[in-house]
Amino acid sequence: MTTGKINVSVENIFPLIKKFLYSDHEIFLRELVSNATDATSKLKHLTSIGEAKVEYGNPIIEVKIDKEGKKLHVIDQGVGMTAEEVEKYINQVAFSGAEEFLEKYKDSAKDSGIIGHFGLGFYSAFMVAEKVEIITKSYKDEPAAHWTCDGSPEFTLEPSDKSDRGTEIILHIAEDSLEFLEEGKISSLLNKYNKFMPIPIKFGTKTEKVEQKKGESVAEDDKDEVFKTVEVDNIINNPNPAWTKQPSELTDEDYKNFYRELYPMQFEEPLFNIHLNVDYPFNLTGILYFPKLGADLQIQKDKIQLYQNQVYVTDNVEGIVPEFLTMLKGVIDSPDIPLNVSRSYLQADGAVKKISNYITRKVADKLKSLFTENREDFEKKWNDIKIVLEYGMLSEPKFYEKAGSFVLYPTVDDKYYTLDELKESLKDKQTDKDGKLVILYAGNKDAQHSYIEAAKAKGYEVLLLDSPIVSHVIQKLEGDNNGLTFVRVDSDHIDNLIKTDQESISKLSDEEKESLKTIVQTIAPQPTYSVQLEALDSQAAPFLITQPEFMRRMKEMSQSGGGGMFGMGNMPEMYNLVVNTNSDLATAILANKDNEAQSALVKQALDLARLSQNLLKGEELTAFVKRSFELIK
Repeated sequence: MTTGKINVSVENIFPLIKKFLYSDHEIFLRELVSNATDATSKLKHLTSIGEAKVEYGNPIIEVKIDKEGKKLHVIDQGVGMTAEEVEKYINQVAFSGAEEFLEKYKDSAKDSGIIGHFGLGFYSAFMVAEKVEIITKSYKDEPAAHWTCDGSPEFTLEPSDKSDRGTEIILHIAEDSLEFLEEGKISSLLNKYNKFMPIPIKFGTKTEKVEQKKGESVAEDDKDEVFKTVEVDNIINNPNPAWTKQPSELTDEDYKNFYRELYPMQFEEPLFNIHLNVDYPFNLTGILYFPKLGADLQIQKDKIQLYQNQVYVTDNVEGIVPEFLTMLKGVIDSPDIPLNVSRSYLQADGAVKKISNYITRKVADKLKSLFTENREDFEKKWNDIKIVLEYGMLSEPKFYEKAGSFVLYPTVDDKYYTLDELKESLKDKQTDKDGKLVILYAGNKDAQHSYIEAAKAKGYEVLLLDSPIVSHVIQKLEGDNNGLTFVRVDSDHIDNLIKTDQESISKLSDEEKESLKTIVQTIAPQPTYSVQLEALDSQAAPFLITQPEFMRRMKEMSQSGGGGMFGMGNMPEMYNLVVNTNSDLATAILANKDNEAQSALVKQALDLARLSQNLLKGEELTAFVKRSFELIK
């Protein structure tokens, strides 16, 4: 038997591991199962090239709980180790730099990357175990070895009578970690970290019904049955998940089944998927799913899972996946994403940016092909995906470059245009006095119904742009398309379009107009309403409330995330009260010499205009309703 000290440059490695990794101590199981997977995969490679003269067979990894003995076992049938290899890989830990680490993190216990940073994956076992044993036999024709360590730098290494190839790790679970002897806890950890490991993982057994063979000896309960009940290994993982296959091997149903496997509690089907598969200049595979998103910005993120060689790493993919795509779901697997060996925390470098750019390009290309191949279906899905695409246009220049060919602009009548199609369609009928192409839009089809109808009556096309970030999108489009302006239908800019060809002709004289303005100004609340007289079509509404386009848009932008940038979070409400001097009501107000009757007409017309803009609420709404009933009487 050999005894000795583990060769590390500080004596207190194990207290360090417990202290600095306690917040992430459950990863010990992922590390041990990952090591077992590596050992098995290595054996497969060695047998395939003829270096290992053994049968690879159908190896599995087994995790066992011995609750009574307070032990947890992780067993593999991989390459195993000789006593010499145990000495090399387990005892001579490469811990150079430990002093620098201690100095750097002496005031912090938050760095859960210490294990991987110093190559200590196996030693994570000591986060939950007071003693660890390794019983291992190499695929080489050499004796088995038994290594034991009680959490101090002292260890023993002696021969073992183990006869089958592979390694068994035995953790004697510490009193403060007895939760790891609970079947439910271990099952949940295996499901979280090892659900798609490439080697089958056994955890316990389960009963299954299998067809009986003729003349077979069976239990009394099964004698009259076609099927018999048997105990079989409970394999908890899927070693061949969909993302490891070629797209040509998968059907639409395969993709949907994998989505259900990833999100068993998600009952709504995804809209479509994007299969990522690249091997140069980096290796990356994965499947991203577009769920139904609608216009809600408060979507739960962190639904994309990051794997490295089928080992779960994290669901925080910030930096790898462009931010606008973090609202999607799915899996990304890449051995080239720089992680520390604990496989938990990303290191920033150029490879990550290349991967992010690739994902952006791939998603844009897929969206373009979906649009081109089946535009009708794409249009049906538009309202469920638009928030992601609009966010992408604002946040990713490379996505914005490609977005013009598939981003849609729907009308209130459910017609869909790309921006180029829209410009072509409107160029001869919607220009303002300055020759700019004016694109009219509504933010709320119901609230702005009267304005929409007024614009449509003039033959204008009105878009329905109702996402919470539409003001930012519009600002960007206007900046990049000279001679183009977006105007909401209840904006003051609409005046440039809805006036008649005889807009300079008013039924009222200058004196009458001045008198009308004075009457209205004395009744309209100041300074909220700026009274403007316009000679509109006689069929247009007598009183219209519009908003200054610029101020309204800035306020919207501040409310959807730009408050700090624009400083507009507490802007006062400001509106234009447009009085149509060609309306019969304008003439009636002037003709009525009873001040009280004049005031009642103006108040009623003003409140009707406010009502159409959803600006009449509370006491004012109650008073309006009461006054309306009085008028009916």
